[in-house]
Amino acid sequence: MKMLYKIRGFISILVFFLSLFISGSQAYGANTIYDIRTGDQPDGVRLVIDGSNEFKYDAFLLDNPNRLVIDVKDAKIPDKFNVSKNHIIEDVRFGDLNNGGKRIVFVLKKNANIKKKFTLEPSGEQKKWRLVVDLNVGGESISPVVSQSKVVAQNTGYDKKNVSVVKTKKVVVLDPGHGGKDPGAIGRSFKTYEKTLTLAMGKELKRHLEARGYKVYLTRTTDIFIPLRRRVQIARSYHADLFISIHADSTVNRKAQGFSIYTLSETASDKEAEALAERENKADIIDGMDFSDNSPEINDVLISLSQNDCRNKSSKFATYVVNEVRRNVKLVNNAHKFAGFAVLKAPDVPSVLLEMGYLSNYTEEKQLRQPQYRSKLAQYMAKAVDRYFSDPEIVI
Repeated sequence: MKMLYKIRGFISILVFFLSLFISGSQAYGANTIYDIRTGDQPDGVRLVIDGSNEFKYDAFLLDNPNRLVIDVKDAKIPDKFNVSKNHIIEDVRFGDLNNGGKRIVFVLKKNANIKKKFTLEPSGEQKKWRLVVDLNVGGESISPVVSQSKVVAQNTGYDKKNVSVVKTKKVVVLDPGHGGKDPGAIGRSFKTYEKTLTLAMGKELKRHLEARGYKVYLTRTTDIFIPLRRRVQIARSYHADLFISIHADSTVNRKAQGFSIYTLSETASDKEAEALAERENKADIIDGMDFSDNSPEINDVLISLSQNDCRNKSSKFATYVVNEVRRNVKLVNNAHKFAGFAVLKAPDVPSVLLEMGYLSNYTEEKQLRQPQYRSKLAQYMAKAVDRYFSDPEIVI
């Protein structure tokens, strides 16, 4: 009976949220794009898009050829639209998104980065909302990642085959554990620092994954200290499709051996969902959506659902890793384990933590010090990544 009440309560909350969403959508209306302007800057170009309503958008870069893509949710664009070209922008195309939004594709003459992206509210005589995107040539990009969406071509005169489906690379963020003032575990026999091995393994796995066509980023590429929460933030800033934190174990039992992989425990996930829901600013917790106007109960449900989905995907990837590694690498008993590691708590990025072996064990410390062994381990991991992203149940 208690379970029935819980189910009814859950359904009531979802119905309440859906009613808010539907009523809000009807009152809000589609965002009409009035104008797209470009202006030269010393190091690039500024794009300004005028709209009737607040912009709900995503902006990202694609390569081969170089493109800037801006997806605007719940928007409409006039059939005929002229956008001025310049030394960076070669062409502009428009398309429909499956969710009713619009896609604007800027074909770029050269490789560029997104330097800034922000929105401006109407003020004074300016009655329109504005979306501003600054592109620069060279330098760091605040949005170096891409997402995958199907685009149905509009009747705007360009080749539909070129935009019917935008194929993009999956993004994997690798997190070499420890670093800087934090050496991690220290090997019993050879005094090997864990931070040194994790960085070497991260670079090796990056090489294998990039050879298979993935877009790969490291949370650190040098011997620096990065707080745990910052590592999660880095993964989310890259819109990672998968996050892999790399470690090596240690214990007082020198005979202990074996590879293991951790995913977030259910208890830890529930506590994290509660903490996230209590934040004053709910923006950008899940897929860039702002839940600040929702009740705490609805935020609890939405964040919990997102974390449940990520936890399930993380567990599926962990299963693929265990199946690949077990053929040639010694595993601990019950190699897939669960814990509340801080680096696994991104609510929207499937995440795992690897323990490559025990530095407290002579044999495994010696193995992990060998580039050939790390390369073999990276090969097994890369195969697991392939299997994961080939799984039809994984929708990212």
